[in-house]
Amino acid sequence: MAASLLAREVSDLCLGKPALRSLSVSATVGDALTTLKRSRDNYISFWNCNHGHFSEVVKVDAVAALDDCRCVGKVCVADIIGFLCKEENLSNPGIALQAPVSVLIPKTGDFVRHLESNASLVEAMDLILEGVQNIVIPMEIGGKNSRKKLLQNNLSKSTFHNGRQYCWLTQEDMVRYLVNSISLFSSAAVNPINSLDIINVQDIPAVHYDDPASSALPLLAKCLEMQTSVAIIDGEGKLIGEISPYKLNSCDEDVAAAIATLSAGELMAYIDFGGPPEGLIQLVKERLQERKLVKALELMEDYSGNSSVSSSCSSSSDDEFGVGRSVVKSVGNSARSVKRSEAIVCHPWSSLVAVMIQALAHRINYVWVVKEDRTLFGIVTFAGIMKIFRETIEDHDLGKALKKSPT
Repeated sequence: MAASLLAREVSDLCLGKPALRSLSVSATVGDALTTLKRSRDNYISFWNCNHGHFSEVVKVDAVAALDDCRCVGKVCVADIIGFLCKEENLSNPGIALQAPVSVLIPKTGDFVRHLESNASLVEAMDLILEGVQNIVIPMEIGGKNSRKKLLQNNLSKSTFHNGRQYCWLTQEDMVRYLVNSISLFSSAAVNPINSLDIINVQDIPAVHYDDPASSALPLLAKCLEMQTSVAIIDGEGKLIGEISPYKLNSCDEDVAAAIATLSAGELMAYIDFGGPPEGLIQLVKERLQERKLVKALELMEDYSGNSSVSSSCSSSSDDEFGVGRSVVKSVGNSARSVKRSEAIVCHPWSSLVAVMIQALAHRINYVWVVKEDRTLFGIVTFAGIMKIFRETIEDHDLGKALKKSPT
């Protein structure tokens, strides 16, 4: 029964989702930043075609020309902030923003994969377990003629490719669907996570509270790909917070200066909900002056001089993702009491379904695992959770095959 349920087409999981907004890979980093700031999207997708730049005369021919248009990656504000943190880019942020956006797109790995709308959920899960982080699904908007007409009338828009619109199929979409069908997997769902071999205890992205925030940059780049965050721990290994790419997505680009000059603990306070303390803003400026990073200091001054934004991070990303920053909150406490400044954690003995619900409630793809004294033990991700469900399906199919086989 579980196998037949998960044979459902992925298009069912994409109903009501917005079409991907995109830019061509010929765009600049600055173009991407401007587009992200003007939209409500957390990510902008990039395609290997120069869509949206056709004259009226060639619009019809352009429909055929876009047949090979493919999504090659996506970029968010956190990607851009990480790029600006490099020493050579801090020296002149204005020049750095003129770089081609391709410098932000991973050159290795299976970062994006296209999947047809009639593919099964099992196929999508298999892609995630193979290491694919982003799945693109075509959206159905009517017959071929209606799609062609719509494209010809909207070629200047940035949501059409190959005469169609597309959307992301996320790990959250798949796990939410599994939770809604949890009764079919009750035998696995009630088990504690430490009995399921899904806690990653080896490659935990973590830095010490007193470490330079810049030391977290390589981990942040990896977390952006894996859709997790960087844990902040104290001298005893206890989890005290995190630096989340989701939170950085709600920040202005001047936060790059804070990452380059503050400690990891100071950065948590800087990007936390409510905006950075004035003392930390002045500390960043002083350290920029000491390092003679004049252009970066000018960027800070530009934002400090604007009364509507003072080197701040808005709460919009938190509202969407519910991600945490500085105080640990464990599974079992009321979600109503969880504030935006809290990291979301569970324990090794927490049940699989409890961890799934906890992550979905806060719209994150991972949950930190801590011991009873809050020492960081590991991390559970949606990819690891899907592995358990995929194995359950295989066991179910094998059992059916054995029952049917002759004795």
